[in-house]
Parts: sequence; C-alpha cells; structure tokens
Amino acid sequence: MKRDFLTLSDLSLAEHEQLLTRARALKRSRLERKLESSLRGLTLGLLFEKPSTRTRVSFEAAMFQLGGAALALPLQDSQLKRGETVEDTARVLSRYCDALVFRTFGDDRLLAFAQAATVPVINGLSAGAHPVQLLADLMTVAERFGELRGRRVAFIGDAASNMALSWIEAASLFDFTLSLAAPPGYRPPPETVAASGGHVQLCADRRAAAQRAEVLSTDVWTSMGDEAEAQHRREDLKDFFIDEPLVAQADPRCIVLHCLPAHRGEEITAGVIDGPHSAVFDEAENRLHAQKALLEKLLLT
Repeated sequence: MKRDFLTLSDLSLAEHEQLLTRARALKRSRLERKLESSLRGLTLGLLFEKPSTRTRVSFEAAMFQLGGAALALPLQDSQLKRGETVEDTARVLSRYCDALVFRTFGDDRLLAFAQAATVPVINGLSAGAHPVQLLADLMTVAERFGELRGRRVAFIGDAASNMALSWIEAASLFDFTLSLAAPPGYRPPPETVAASGGHVQLCADRRAAAQRAEVLSTDVWTSMGDEAEAQHRREDLKDFFIDEPLVAQADPRCIVLHCLPAHRGEEITAGVIDGPHSAVFDEAENRLHAQKALLEKLLLT
C-alpha cells in the first residue's frame, strides 16, 4: 500500500527519528564522495504550480545522486494550464513515475491529487504545510543541539503561514516548545494551538518569544500568490522581524533559520542571515539529504 507525505504526521515519531538518522548518514556519504544507488531505475515526477528553486533542485539532485531520475513539470508546460483536472493528471503521472512531488496552492488540490495517484505523493508546499522544509529544519537543529525533545524554538512573523503551521505540528510530534510572535490577523486558528497540547504559546511581542530561544525562525511576509497584499502585509508585520538585537535576546548558542528566499531588510536583516548565528545555508543544504532519506522511506519500505 502506498504512503503519502502530505504533513509531518504522516510519519510516526520513530519513523522520523530513523529518517533523520539516515539523512545524516547520507550527508556523510556525500561529503566522503561515496556513491549511493538505492533508487536506481526509479523515477520521481515533480509537478509545480508555484515557482521553485530549492524544492526542485534538491529533489532532482537527490534522485540523481541515489541512482534514479527526476522529471520536473512546471504548470505552464502541463495540461493543468489548459484545464485538465488534478485527478486525471495524477492518474496519468502515476503510470510513468514511481513517486510524485506536488507543489500547489490549496490543500484541497493536494489532497485530491494524492487520492487519485496510485504512487506515493509528497507535499512540495501547499497553503497549509511545508513538511519537506521542516525535515531539513529539524535535521539542522539536531545537528547543532542533538536531541530535539525539549528544545526552545521561536517563530517570528506570519504565524498563520504554512511554515509556522508545520512548526506547530513538529512541536507536538517532537515534544519541544514553540513560541509564535505575530500580530492579530497573522496567528494560527485557536483550535490549532489548542491541539498542540501545550507545546505552543502565542506572543504579541517578538522579544518575549525570543527570550532564551535556541532556534529563531522566520519566513517571508508575503507568500507566493499573495503578492497583491504585499504592501499592507509589510505594514502589519513591520515589528515582527529578526535582527541582531533580537538574536542577543536568545540563547547564546542559538541558531537562526529561514527557508528562503529571504527579503533582507524585511523579515530578517542581512547582518543576521550572514552572521555567526545563521544556519540558513546549512538548512538549505539539508533539504537534499533529508529528502533523500524521505524518498528511500516511501519507495523502499
């Protein structure tokens, strides 16, 4: 029976721990120039309704480095652009590929695609979650601090974004504390916070969220598809950013994460993203290794 990865909760805690262990081993192999061929003869299809740099390149490179192949299909090159349904597209691509990555807008489209597909489907980003990014984030935190359980994480900015929602899911799953700093209108639904079992707290002030945090994370203020709202979002979120004084409020060992692309001078300063606490580019690299382990999990077990 095929397994999809649409949210972090599609894998158990034990499976996540095994996946992160495998990701670290794959990273070591890559650094040692050891060739892997676990996915030889398999093909990954990538369907993008939104632009992509890291998701596309990391998945394509992952398949190639594991001996397989990847085919990327942007929206403008697909029949979706001419009105074909996501269900029909999923059924056809399932006949050609061994697994599929779908990067889309609404979670309803993602779910319809996954239900119609007969091969594993991976959420490459949707309105409600960005789980493949969180795998890389969690791998990066584990590299710096070891145990994920009991960590103190702060997310600053749009706390109703897909990134923040995936951080909320991760907090419950991995048993760490997550502080969210966001203005009214940019906070997750109360039921989502309540479902976290006390792992998540809301803060009206970014400095309160950052106190003693070991991880500071943020994302762009305007997501893809929301460009018409960019000006008022900048105004609403102008007090919710990461700068050097905020980093000084956090744990002295803290790391700063950003899923990229970054708007330097808005949600994060250049001094932070290029500074000594930044793990942003380690985080970006870890997309490759975490996704290799995810592909093996879905395709080989």
